Amino acid sequence: MSLTRKPARRGATAALTLTLAAALGAAGAGASSAGTTAPQTRQIASSTLGSDYRITLTALRSPQDEYAASVRLQVFTQSGGAWKESDRVTVGEVDGWFWYPLTGKGAVCEFATASTEPAPVTVSLLLTPSLGCSEPAHYTVREGRVYAG
Repeated sequence: MSLTRKPARRGATAALTLTLAAALGAAGAGASSAGTTAPQTRQIASSTLGSDYRITLTALRSPQDEYAASVRLQVFTQSGGAWKESDRVTVGEVDGWFWYPLTGKGAVCEFATASTEPAPVTVSLLLTPSLGCSEPAHYTVREGRVYAG
């Protein structure tokens, strides 16, 4: 009787060990890929300046703080019939904005562009409903590159 029980236990133990190893491996794989997921983004403004430039503002939710966000200003130029990114800058500080005001109604207080070379860009965004809008940030786009001021 003991001979038949031991192999049954070993089989059950081996099956349990394999199940636990598979579960831990899957959990480990999920944990390692969790830190590599791209942050949540939302385009909050866009302007196309003829066939020269497309300029976008995108809110990027912070991976460390669900309430914080960064704002990316991107410039695209035409290349081979498609828009290709030529430059990008962060508006303000990294994670220096609040996600919910940036992605809600009235988030963009001012987004002004002009079809000139260099192309001026002015950005003012909602800090919070109670604080109001940020001071305007001024940029120029020259030959597809973004410059402060």
